[in-house]
Amino acid sequence: MADNHGNTPAAWTAVGVAMLGFLVGGIALMLTPVNMPIFWVGIALGVIALPLFLILAKLGFHTDHH
Repeated sequence: MADNHGNTPAAWTAVGVAMLGFLVGGIALMLTPVNMPIFWVGIALGVIALPLFLILAKLGFHTDHH
């Protein structure tokens, strides 16, 4: 396990994108009627967060730069 406990640019970016996805999806579900295209955009953002993290980690952004 990394000593940085996920406090890296790759982790922060992935979490930010996932949170944006949950926010977009949640807002879409609160609309009347429910806006399914916007909901699916939120789902897509949430799913994209993991590959985004893996790509950024592979590019070296998952290391602690003091």
